[in-house]
Amino acid sequence: MDAMRDSAESGPTIIGEAQLLLAEKRTSLSVMRTGIAVLALPSSVFSVLIATSRYYDFLRVMHFLIPLLILNGLLVILGFYLIIRSVYRMRRYDHLMQGLKRKHSAIAELLD
Repeated sequence: MDAMRDSAESGPTIIGEAQLLLAEKRTSLSVMRTGIAVLALPSSVFSVLIATSRYYDFLRVMHFLIPLLILNGLLVILGFYLIIRSVYRMRRYDHLMQGLKRKHSAIAELLD
């Protein structure tokens, strides 16, 4: 009787764990998408600066360009950080999901 109750309780628990891991993976994908968007922003700013460069003198607007370049550099660093962190976490969740599949063959049939 206890064995049947344990197996009945473990089914929803296992599915809940799999759902949690998949939700965390979706969150990591969202963070990666945000990192890509943050990474694309500085290139957009640079393309506008290059396209309008004939309308200004670099030496006269250097006090505006230096903080802008620093801010763009920080955005690039933030974008790479978000992307690298999300890739690391997705790999970790994939590893945990593989362990869950190895441990419980019933869930492996559903997820493959």
